[in-house]
Amino acid sequence: MSRSMERSESGAGRCNVGTAGWPLPPPMREAFGPGASLLERYATRMTGVEINSSFYRPHQPATYARWAAAVPGGFRFSVKLPKAITHERRLAEAEPLLDDFLSQAGHLGDKLGCVLVQLPPSLALNEAQAAHFFSALRQRHEGAVVLEPRHRTWFSDAGRALLASHGIGLVRADPLPCVDAGWPLEQCTPVGGTVYYRLHGSPRMYYSAYEEPCLQTLARRMAGDARQAESVWCIFDNTAEGAATADALRLLGMLELQSHAPAAQNRK
Repeated sequence: MSRSMERSESGAGRCNVGTAGWPLPPPMREAFGPGASLLERYATRMTGVEINSSFYRPHQPATYARWAAAVPGGFRFSVKLPKAITHERRLAEAEPLLDDFLSQAGHLGDKLGCVLVQLPPSLALNEAQAAHFFSALRQRHEGAVVLEPRHRTWFSDAGRALLASHGIGLVRADPLPCVDAGWPLEQCTPVGGTVYYRLHGSPRMYYSAYEEPCLQTLARRMAGDARQAESVWCIFDNTAEGAATADALRLLGMLELQSHAPAAQNRK
């Protein structure tokens, strides 16, 4: 598979692997190519990134355009919706804020690969309100959108149906946001052609690295997901002590091996 993990002749969807932000811890920098900025260096190895800073503050359109120009053509950005929409407005009366956000992030052009909507743990499913919000979002944005809810009411048949009706994918998070989720995330059918893994570190969130068997299982699942989805994302958010960068590089190597396995078998 190429560096960008593009859709192959066999129909496998592209895999976007990276971290939340592009911190590049100094001990890891030798694993990356040269570049005029950390983002340029990051994009010599990674295939995608999640912009988390947009959750806390807006960015100028020129900033998004500069980021888009700094990465190769196959690289993709996922951009996190502002907390002013998800945590302060709690999805209500958010249309003006959606317009502002999308007018800014839209300057990523075709490198805008996904919009991430993360909800606070206290926000329960209100079907009418959620339907109104996602309808407003879909009127403004046709691309991939995924949701990371953290209240158990979203993990229900009603929640699944609502998301499916708007083409919104459910984030496959680790650790699970609630222990009594009604259906296993790894068995979810891709919605809107997008599968999105978001790994926060376990057992210690934001710190713990993932062990080799876990990453191997993840690589196999992603290879399977890519056979039925347009795109598959895996973002490591265990960035507090730099584990995310190493984990993402290891996973990319495993996916590369997965992509070569069928060809090697056919030659035997």
